[in-house]
Amino acid sequence: MARQLDEQMTGRFPVGQRLRVLDVGMGRGAQALRLARLGHQVTGVEQDTALIAAARACLAREPEGIRERVRLVQSDGRDTGVHFLPGSFDVVLCHGVLMYVEEPDPLVAGLARMLAPGGLLSLLVRNGDALAMRAGLAGDWAGALAAFDTTARVPRARTEPDGEPPVRLGPDVRADRLASLTATLGGIAAPLHAWYGVQVFTDTAADDAAVPDDLDTLLAAEERAGRTDPYRSVAALLHLCGVRG
Repeated sequence: MARQLDEQMTGRFPVGQRLRVLDVGMGRGAQALRLARLGHQVTGVEQDTALIAAARACLAREPEGIRERVRLVQSDGRDTGVHFLPGSFDVVLCHGVLMYVEEPDPLVAGLARMLAPGGLLSLLVRNGDALAMRAGLAGDWAGALAAFDTTARVPRARTEPDGEPPVRLGPDVRADRLASLTATLGGIAAPLHAWYGVQVFTDTAADDAAVPDDLDTLLAAEERAGRTDPYRSVAALLHLCGVRG
């Protein structure tokens, strides 16, 4: 996903330009710190107390020049208008957040308002068109049948009859369909510019699976699949990039 984001940023902004980045739902700050290391000015927003504490601890270990580029705000991403003026950012990230929001459209609209004209909105969402694929690959046939007709919360895991450890089917989160988000982005003057799949081949890997020796090859395969039809359509996650008009 970082490669996909960098592709969109370098294709839209002049090389070397220091961008104003807003990362809403930044978690522990991995993406925010990565972009700060590249020279951008980053504001990270996170509501969870433990996560923002972890982000602050990570930031404290960075050199002073990088620390100066990062501002952390503990807040709900739905109240960006309280903290920032419209048009204050060149890039707005919202990765892995919409899946926890029952009504995502107001949040997305608020994020788009934070963008300057020509700014980039990056969303990472659970793919509502692929829920049956994830359950089916795990052998949960009833779950696969149920997933065809819903984007509602899906089970986190199921227990094997023979007592084996539960099979991971994905987080207990809501999903979004590509067509619906495309319409939403068009309606808020930040129409879809590009989209990718994320975790096409690796979504069913165990959380504690060892990092493979051929990691570079794995990433190359995932990156190729994430931009290629029909593979990207069945990815576990969708990465959508809209551009503010």
